[in-house]
Amino acid sequence: MEKKIICTVCPTGCEMTVTGEDGKVTSVVGNTCKRGEVYAASEFSDPVRTLTSTVRVENGAEPLVPVRTEAPVPKRLIPEIMKLVNGITLQAPVAQKTVVLENVLDTGVNVVTTGECD
Repeated sequence: MEKKIICTVCPTGCEMTVTGEDGKVTSVVGNTCKRGEVYAASEFSDPVRTLTSTVRVENGAEPLVPVRTEAPVPKRLIPEIMKLVNGITLQAPVAQKTVVLENVLDTGVNVVTTGECD
């Protein structure tokens, strides 16, 4: 299997071709640095993303507060994490960096608020 990937590690934006099977990389072509090769291998086998969203706030100055994962999580888990995030309602006041989901789906990553709400 072959997959084309544009690197986002640096501004160069190398266009790479990754070849592999069953999630295992056999070759990366087109990268100009080692970081690009590592990125391409990760994107091919198990891509990760930082999730950003909002959660509801009751009795607050605003109806929503922004949240994000503290670190990237596997892209394949994002729909399940969003179901959990969508089910959360916080009570005001809400402080910045409040953990709203700890160790979400056993990833070792917390979902935290990135804003506050009085």
